[in-house]
Amino acid sequence: GLSVSNICHRLQSFEALNQRAVAVVVDPIQSVKGKVVIDAFRLINPQTMMLGQEPRQTTSNLGHLNKPSIQALIHGLNRHYYSIAINYRKNELEEKMLLNLHKKKWTDGLTLRRFDTHSKTNEQTVQEMLNLAIKYNKAVQEEDELPPEKLAIANVGRQDAKKHLEEHVSNLMSSNIVQTLGTMLDTVVF
Repeated sequence: GLSVSNICHRLQSFEALNQRAVAVVVDPIQSVKGKVVIDAFRLINPQTMMLGQEPRQTTSNLGHLNKPSIQALIHGLNRHYYSIAINYRKNELEEKMLLNLHKKKWTDGLTLRRFDTHSKTNEQTVQEMLNLAIKYNKAVQEEDELPPEKLAIANVGRQDAKKHLEEHVSNLMSSNIVQTLGTMLDTVVF
């Protein structure tokens, strides 16, 4: 969890200026891929604790309280400061911005793979396509021989050879097109 242990003095001076001051902490390390880790805190005045008053009265923080982590308790949560339940919304543009943070660059599509690894991958894919074509041919012949009642349950639990064959063809063609295009660009440019 988040904590305010290293900003307590600054928060104390802000709360002295304004009774309703709140510290908002955003964790940039844990905030990745659109999920923002954010929390809000207020300091607990030691005098109010001695008088037995509830420190959350100033911000009227009533309702659902999040269960604190052990690390937050060690840092002084509910002893020196308390957490405030926080809720936030992102609009469509903010969501797009957060999703674009870890996106690949357009130039990543033009990087060439080593020829020997590309060639081996092509060989393996073509071999798998041959096996899938044989399975698909066999499945089509079996479908012609089966009665319609048994046809519905005949393929349950079996690999769909046609679907996998189409996927392999698409992947093989796209990788070869990108490799060839990149090679031609390198030849012309360099």
